[in-house]
Amino acid sequence: MAVKVYGLPMSTNTLRVLAALNEKDVEFELVIVDIRTGAHKQPNFLALNPFGQIPALEDGDLTLFESRAINRYIATKYAEAGSDLLLSSGTPAERAAVEVWLEVESQQFGPPIAALVFEALIKPMLGGTTDAAVVEAETAKLEKVLDVYEARLAQNKYLAGAHFSLVDLNHAPYTNYLMKTPKASLITSRPHLLAWWQDVSSRPAWKKTVAALPF
Repeated sequence: MAVKVYGLPMSTNTLRVLAALNEKDVEFELVIVDIRTGAHKQPNFLALNPFGQIPALEDGDLTLFESRAINRYIATKYAEAGSDLLLSSGTPAERAAVEVWLEVESQQFGPPIAALVFEALIKPMLGGTTDAAVVEAETAKLEKVLDVYEARLAQNKYLAGAHFSLVDLNHAPYTNYLMKTPKASLITSRPHLLAWWQDVSSRPAWKKTVAALPF
């Protein structure tokens, strides 16, 4: 039975999971959950994720939610396929770096870039008006984080070290959307960060993942 992912391809969290499955070359079925009609709050979806948020994943009898946790599961279960996303064959220091930067992505990078992308890109798509003050406030927060990233990538090809990992993959959805906003210069003005993004976004699995997006 193929893995089932319940979500929307435009959702950054759904994209995160689809990218991991593609990186591991795992066959899956994407089941569309139309959040615009409230499908994510209906009983059949709440049985998959009681918090009513996409995505959710079914793999046989196992049901999971929370995209980052799903991706750890994918990276672990399918460890022998595709890229070694957790650097499980690396040294203790390399594995520890993965853990550290996974936390950085969720705690430091995620909040400001999510708020910025929503305000600058998603909100207008939903018919709202961008609040320039919010954009600038979140930009200031994100700039501080990306300065740390630029220094890190001046010394390492990837965020966890010398090898592509789940850390880089988990950053990809929001970075991709940021590049579609007027604040793309947050990436392009930092040469090491830009080189990292050009590398990550050129991977075949990522290209396959975003091929269906409208922009």
